[in-house]
Amino acid sequence: MKLVYKEVPVEFLAALPEGIKYVQKQGKDFLVIEQLYCRDGHSLMADHVRLHGEPSICLDAGIGSQRGRVFVDAFWGSHDKLYSFIPTDTDLHSIIEAHCPHCGISLMAPRECTYEGCGSRQAIVLNLPGGVNKIMVCAKHGCPDHELVIQKIPEEITRRVRKINYFGEFHDDIFRGI
Repeated sequence: MKLVYKEVPVEFLAALPEGIKYVQKQGKDFLVIEQLYCRDGHSLMADHVRLHGEPSICLDAGIGSQRGRVFVDAFWGSHDKLYSFIPTDTDLHSIIEAHCPHCGISLMAPRECTYEGCGSRQAIVLNLPGGVNKIMVCAKHGCPDHELVIQKIPEEITRRVRKINYFGEFHDDIFRGI
């Protein structure tokens, strides 16, 4: 898959929600998730496991028959992950069951994925600070769909941010070396 860099909309940067920061790496603009919570207020950030130099997002997850921790890259649009288990080929397109690693509360919610060919009806809900804004991630393992639900930013702007995906099934790591 060829990498196509997608610029972060200036309108989004002007109203950057709490819990998301703007960084520049190798002359390019990126968004990095810096704070996320379960609905009971426990932090989902793991400072002890860093991906591309930033704390990762930690989830307890079940994928098919496998269970354990998943550490997700905090760079918006990256789909890099570290697993405490090895997903099998049969788990490749399973629905991920995600829970808070601190209290065990489910992070799942009903949501129809709009990504072409996905068909998932589940999402993982991650709350930004304040509990009003959130990130919704398709729960189908391997689907790149994710969206920001931000109260004070027009949907047309968040839709443009939603389309920022750097990696796919066969990706080049543009973050290598940073």
